[in-house]
Amino acid sequence: MFTAASVVLVEDHAILREGLRALIDLEPDLKVVGEASTAAEGVRAVQGLKPTLVITDLAMPGGSGLDTIKGLRAACPNLRVLVLTAYCTDEYVNLALRAGAGGYVLKDASRAELLQAIRAVIAGQKYFSKPVSARLVSGYLRRNDPADRFPAITEREREVLMRIAIGESSKRVAAALHLSVKTVEKHRANLMRKLELRNTAAVTLFAVRNGLVPMQDVAQCFAELELLRFRGCLNGSGGAHEGRQDAPLQAAV
Repeated sequence: MFTAASVVLVEDHAILREGLRALIDLEPDLKVVGEASTAAEGVRAVQGLKPTLVITDLAMPGGSGLDTIKGLRAACPNLRVLVLTAYCTDEYVNLALRAGAGGYVLKDASRAELLQAIRAVIAGQKYFSKPVSARLVSGYLRRNDPADRFPAITEREREVLMRIAIGESSKRVAAALHLSVKTVEKHRANLMRKLELRNTAAVTLFAVRNGLVPMQDVAQCFAELELLRFRGCLNGSGGAHEGRQDAPLQAAV
């Protein structure tokens, strides 16, 4: 026998709860079985009704968004949670995901999008409104920005690494950065030790693979690698960062 998925609404605005109930109850596979206007009422409703899904706002009277979601999931461990809110900030999105929300939809979503999100979360999938997805991607890219990936390297060491990677000699690096050759050699030794790189070829490969070289300089890096390969620098017993000596150059990017 077909059983509709049960839904509890946790929202402090009565008019919005009424609108959600009317929208959801039109769907044969969904049924609103309870409502709550505060976080505490939501927890009690979930404890008693054991719904499939709860739709909740994050800014609720009597509890923060994080505490609300945690409380709801503690009351019913198998509960699916869909956040429906007007807030689209990194803080709110991250809090909801860490608390166990399966979806995050903004209140300006269309009826079709909301129903799609409800069904996706009930099915155990993740669903995010487009603006939320954009924030998640943006946050991921910021966290994986090459500039933030190697905190052990100083800014000066990074500059030296980039210039070594494109084939500049210590003398040219020193002139460009207004340093002594001895200082450049010290920076070079420090960065190679920190990154466990054993020769210039390894430095070049590392810089290209990790996006530390501007795209306009990548071709020059490949030329430097070819020169080093010709000289036999890639045939030594370097560390794991150097790559396989027989690997094609395009594998570096």
